[in-house]
Amino acid sequence: MIRQLKKLRSFLQRKFIYRKYDIDKGFHAGKRVRLWAKTTLKIGKDFYIGRDSLIETDCIIGDNVIFGNKVGIVGKYDHHYQQVGYPVRKAMAIRDWNYNWKGLNLVTKIGNDVWIGYGSTILQGVNIGDGAIVAAGSVVTKDVSPYSIYAGNPARKIADRFNTSEELSIHLSLLNKEMTNSH
Repeated sequence: MIRQLKKLRSFLQRKFIYRKYDIDKGFHAGKRVRLWAKTTLKIGKDFYIGRDSLIETDCIIGDNVIFGNKVGIVGKYDHHYQQVGYPVRKAMAIRDWNYNWKGLNLVTKIGNDVWIGYGSTILQGVNIGDGAIVAAGSVVTKDVSPYSIYAGNPARKIADRFNTSEELSIHLSLLNKEMTNSH
């Protein structure tokens, strides 16, 4: 019964609450999740976003991605902090229809098979490669290499996801096989 209610909740979020965004099947959002994008929010198949997480920028997310709880994808230029004669609090913000400053064309891109750990923050315009892992509490300010593990503030590469290139090749082969069989 609880499982069916969770499925219904996810369906209603995808089809009604977040209907203006392009969200594929298998979407699940924990409690108190917020999604907002000025122009583009595209989420692939089988996406999980943990409770108290938010996306507040244009973003494209691949398939089979998981966000832990309290993950934030946030803008770099949400407020026009150089607007002469205005305190930052009253300056133009990216949510304003007439906003014409930095950040309008920055899209955060997150590849397939990515895991973003608890409490991580990803800044607008960053690209996270397929298969990458971002460790809990990280602040990602620059692009993340595919099949690597990043951690820290600012996040830096600490390891490859797989121990050998052979393991990575096997992983990719099995994923491709699964994708072929599921179509």
